[in-house]
Amino acid sequence: MDHIQTVKIHDVEDGEIYTAKIEKNGKRWIGWIQEHPKVKYEADTQAVLLETLENTLYQVLEADWQAWDKQLKEDVKAGKLDAILKQVSVDFHVGKCEDLAVFLSQNATKN
Repeated sequence: MDHIQTVKIHDVEDGEIYTAKIEKNGKRWIGWIQEHPKVKYEADTQAVLLETLENTLYQVLEADWQAWDKQLKEDVKAGKLDAILKQVSVDFHVGKCEDLAVFLSQNATKN
């Protein structure tokens, strides 16, 4: 096996950067996405490997988001968030909440 190379994959939708690890293994290329171990592939060329890793990553991310959305809807329907929503409402009405954009802009200069 040759030296493992690192290739960054930018997800333009969420702004995340993922790390593809690739290496030549004999005549073929193998690779995986460091942040998502279930994204692995083997191909004849480096170009095909990278394209397939990126496409597979996006499919996995989409499936994860769909599963998250489904679970959130089930939790809301089951009332699992009712206590949190009630507390947020109370906090808002007593003035404990502030505009998020203002908060972020004020705290961005502190860091």
